[in-house]
Amino acid sequence: MKTLNEGGFLRQNVDYKSLLFYKKALVLYDMTFFFKEHYLHRGDRTQDQMEQAARSGKQNIVEGLSDGMTSMEMAVKLLNTARGSLRELQEDYEDYLRVHGLELWDKNHPRFDKMVRYCYSHHEPAQYMAYAEQWSEEEFCNVALTLLHQADRGMITYLSKVETTFLAEGGIKEQMSTARKNARGY
Repeated sequence: MKTLNEGGFLRQNVDYKSLLFYKKALVLYDMTFFFKEHYLHRGDRTQDQMEQAARSGKQNIVEGLSDGMTSMEMAVKLLNTARGSLRELQEDYEDYLRVHGLELWDKNHPRFDKMVRYCYSHHEPAQYMAYAEQWSEEEFCNVALTLLHQADRGMITYLSKVETTFLAEGGIKEQMSTARKNARGY
């Protein structure tokens, strides 16, 4: 998180589309849209809840990283809102597995490691949607949950970097004051 110019106070704009946690959130939005249309009954409030949680997760990443150019505080707040929305979505997928008597895969499941590796190395919606019709409900939910965990870990790592930058450089008000003093030769 460097400033745009030496002595200035604006931070570089982050290319959110290049960040893996954003890419995971984008995949999750597309997958969730498919899931609600194919596995949930029309009129089920969960349809809207899941779609809105997936959308909010993705959109708050975009807004938070855009606002981060001038406000680390807003970036942190909105990224944390994104995390909360994606945690809500995680809970919905876990609930679906539980109430339908399906298995939540853990590290002891024979397909767990392969699924985690796939999700770790694939970041485009088309790479998942190609399988969406073929996966069982259990497979679909477990892939979504893996993506949710990976997106969350990515956001936590990013927020930790923001914290380190803030502690080293201060916030926008401090940087504006320093830049003004430097421009005046104080």
